[in-house]
Amino acid sequence: MSTRQRKYIQRKFSYESYTLTRDALDEILRFINSNEFSHGTEDDTIRLLLDVLNDQSTTSLIDAETIRRVTDLLLGASNAPEESTTTATSLSVIDAFLVPKYRYDAVKKQFVEHTSSLPIHGEASAKTELYRERFMLLKQRVSRAEHFSRTTFDAEMSRYDNEGISSIQSLIVDIGRKWVMGVISQLEDGHFYLEDDSASVEIDLSKAKITTGFFTENTIILAEGEMQSGIFQVITCGFPPLEDRDKTLKTHSGYDFFGSGPLTKEETIIADQERKAGNDTFVILSDIWLDDEEVLGKLEMVLDGFESVEIVPSLFVFMGNFCSRPCNLSFGSYSSLREQFGKLGRMIANHPRLKENSRFLFIPGPEDAGPSTVLPRCGLPNYLTEELKNIIPNAIFSSNPCRVKFYNQEIVFFRQDLLYRMRRSCLITPSKEETDDPFKHLVYTIIHQSHLCPLPLMVQPIIWNYDHSLRLYPTPHTIVLGDKSEQKVCKFGDKSEQKETTCFNPGSFSTDSTFVVYRPSNQEVELSAL
Repeated sequence: MSTRQRKYIQRKFSYESYTLTRDALDEILRFINSNEFSHGTEDDTIRLLLDVLNDQSTTSLIDAETIRRVTDLLLGASNAPEESTTTATSLSVIDAFLVPKYRYDAVKKQFVEHTSSLPIHGEASAKTELYRERFMLLKQRVSRAEHFSRTTFDAEMSRYDNEGISSIQSLIVDIGRKWVMGVISQLEDGHFYLEDDSASVEIDLSKAKITTGFFTENTIILAEGEMQSGIFQVITCGFPPLEDRDKTLKTHSGYDFFGSGPLTKEETIIADQERKAGNDTFVILSDIWLDDEEVLGKLEMVLDGFESVEIVPSLFVFMGNFCSRPCNLSFGSYSSLREQFGKLGRMIANHPRLKENSRFLFIPGPEDAGPSTVLPRCGLPNYLTEELKNIIPNAIFSSNPCRVKFYNQEIVFFRQDLLYRMRRSCLITPSKEETDDPFKHLVYTIIHQSHLCPLPLMVQPIIWNYDHSLRLYPTPHTIVLGDKSEQKVCKFGDKSEQKETTCFNPGSFSTDSTFVVYRPSNQEVELSAL
């Protein structure tokens, strides 16, 4: 055991204000160098030890007995038996209308949960609060970014790398180049403004150098520029910088933003080890037209294929649209569509291994039956799905968007033809400096905005009181964007530290015969097609 290794471990623990006894250090070295526990690198093992200690230890002096308790816990999680299918506790589906709502209190500098009921038809003030809460969410995130200009923009783009953000109201008296943050809005036809919680100012984006993303009305930006003749001339602008997911969770520990219920640190570590040990796969398909016999034939081929594999998929995700025609007021074939859902149920039942061991999640598309096209959309009507539910007890009919918690992994599903609408709503031609892939621009936008649909409300209406259900905060592990455009996958984040966010579009099964096989254990995405 090298002196260098001992010093390295002591330094890591001292960063967390822990002092190790000689016996404790020997115990850690024995654990790291043994073959009993082999999950990741030495740094990963040290990080796991510290995570448990942070939750369990009440003293800064750590002895050998404390280390032994921690290592016993980790070994118990590592040796947990492998499961081939999901259980009720490993996978939970969270409907958008059940996601808890939190509002950021700028005075207390903490989130406050909304505990009373939320009406679908909100008062006019709810619309104002929608914009305010979106802005405050990102403002508090940016307040922790020490070098936001260097992180989000190229360092050469600004001479004020570490300068703070000015309020828009202060631009009246302050002269020179300033950084401001606000929401892009159109208060007058043809004139765009930047608004924060203090004031608004007309902006000129014609000469602005921009970062990756789609800059539309309603998006929140950081802009550098100066006042000229009462107009803020933007020199550089981009989206608020991202914050590492772990840092967000550490800052706001104890909050259940995702809606699945908080886990203790021990439960999180055990769940993480169980997830890594599993062979679970998810099969995700979008646009399954049940009124098209050719599509049903292709779907049966997919089910036949997975029925014969050694370990069947844990979850099938079927995303709409479920009909080749819009189910609007002129649609008169609801009884026929009900029969088609029943036919789908019988098709699944003809695959006994899938029926017994897999779960089936149904998410409505933008043109499926429902009360309106406003987001979030409730699940498919019971009238259409009743027969299928009777045949397939493992079927789940959730909202759009909806959230899935698999062990400790957070996955968001959203079915909306978002790419086309975001491109049409752009105020500035997207930058091609970093990428010319429209899907990457889309993903960059929604992740940095911490919102699934930052379109203007006149383009995509949202239920004001439930806008929080479309938030992406903290950034989830995986985002599935069902879109009729071609299937794509991209990842953001630090790959070396396994802190990537995976985003993908499974494509349109009905038109392109494409779908995705997703492996949660390593966030691997397999783009598939018939």
